[in-house]
Amino acid sequence: MFSFVWRQYPEDLTDPYFIRETVFMDEQGFSEEFDETDKRALHLTLYLDGARAGCARLYEEEGGWHIGRVAVLKPFRGMGLGAELLREAERRAASLGAEAVRLSAQVQAQGFYEKLGYRAVTGPYLDEHCPHVGMEKKLGG
Repeated sequence: MFSFVWRQYPEDLTDPYFIRETVFMDEQGFSEEFDETDKRALHLTLYLDGARAGCARLYEEEGGWHIGRVAVLKPFRGMGLGAELLREAERRAASLGAEAVRLSAQVQAQGFYEKLGYRAVTGPYLDEHCPHVGMEKKLGG
């Protein structure tokens, strides 16, 4: 059984930060994981049977709502939790008035996002050492 918890700075962000550090820094070698956006973003943590398993963040910028830092810890991959995180973030964005959401996807994960209704809106670009593509999904019908 999984559950979601939304938090916002200055609330305790230990769980989503742990997941992001493990996935993006330890596994993938990123060095610039945490930024000023974290202070204004809504942070989502997914728990499976009480254990922290995945996270995402949602924030508004000029041009619309963005989902980012979607990550699932290794022991919990292959269970569909990434899709659940996205659906929950999309629901929250829609409740805040968003008609669409955008994200910056690692190119290697582009197919995953496409299966969930996202489409590429930019060509590839580098974020640190990793190729990314800008993607968007219209919400609500």
